[in-house]
Amino acid sequence: MDFIPLAKPNILDSDINLVVDVLRSGMLVQGKYVSELENSFCQLTNAKYASALSNGTATMHLALIALGIKKGDEVIVPALSYIATANVVELVGATPIFVDIDIRTFNIDETKIESAITKNTKAIIPVHEFGLACNIEAIMLIAKKHNLFVIEDAACALGALYKSKHVGTFGDFGSFSLHPRKAISSGEGGVLISNNEEYDKKIKILRNHGTEFIDGKMDFTEFGFNYRMTDFQAALVFSQMDRLNQSIRYKNDLAAVYFQELNTEKLQLPFIPEFTTHTWQTFHVVLENTVNRDNLIAKLKENNIGVNYGAQCIPFMKVYQNKYGFDCEKLFPNALRAYQQGLALPIYELVTTEQIKYISTTLNKLNE
Repeated sequence: MDFIPLAKPNILDSDINLVVDVLRSGMLVQGKYVSELENSFCQLTNAKYASALSNGTATMHLALIALGIKKGDEVIVPALSYIATANVVELVGATPIFVDIDIRTFNIDETKIESAITKNTKAIIPVHEFGLACNIEAIMLIAKKHNLFVIEDAACALGALYKSKHVGTFGDFGSFSLHPRKAISSGEGGVLISNNEEYDKKIKILRNHGTEFIDGKMDFTEFGFNYRMTDFQAALVFSQMDRLNQSIRYKNDLAAVYFQELNTEKLQLPFIPEFTTHTWQTFHVVLENTVNRDNLIAKLKENNIGVNYGAQCIPFMKVYQNKYGFDCEKLFPNALRAYQQGLALPIYELVTTEQIKYISTTLNKLNE
């Protein structure tokens, strides 16, 4: 069996040709494809507004700034996610308040959110981890009760639904990533959606150095950033948009093979609540504590299978340990276990059913 990487974007000649057309046009920064991509996201999600940005971290950074989150404020985030979810809170001077996850879904445990709310809490950043919609309805009820903003980190969840409504459209903002491990990719890139016209206007000003046109003349009204997406990046991902639903269906078929073929008792398979859909950015399992995860990763790679851990227990990372000194075993046991014993398996458009069966058989044998 040839080496099976953990992830590989499915870039077709038609995608490349569109990028080449943009390069030849000379309009490399913000051109028509940025606008076309933003329109496509609005059509897909039913959001009113969308802003294409340089990456998925920039989307959340600007969302926090647009909402006025600042030093002295607290923002609730799940203890398991990619580290950027919490880093952006630190970058605006606020304090991330970590809440443990549900070990079955890897999403924030909404039953633990209210006990983390203080007079300084201003927002919640729930994550739709690995492409599975979190219980956003319950989270929105908590946010409304306590008058909190909600920024949905849907980096992995483009196409995911909660009760037939697209994730990212429940809160004040929905943040999406276009990194190569996502369903569609511009290399680096992100899109921020909203249903609030004033929020979207502020994002578009902030992403472009604080530029605003007043009475037809350009001026600078904010201390902004260069968080623009190039037009050739937008063209690359715009060309993939029509294949998104097909990709999600195919990955659900692959997931079904994993569920059928993985039969070792030494790992926990993902759990999917009835009210959600899964886009399978990652097929994430949790190994029993008797299994040495890092040794298993090495053995799987020896068998030409690319695997890795799925996400970080953020408060366990050195930068957060140095600043806060969290006792993660006591405070965030589920997030710590999902990080230390979690395993991300290949699941993407270019993987075949036969390869999924090979991965499953190999994993079953190694866990005997």
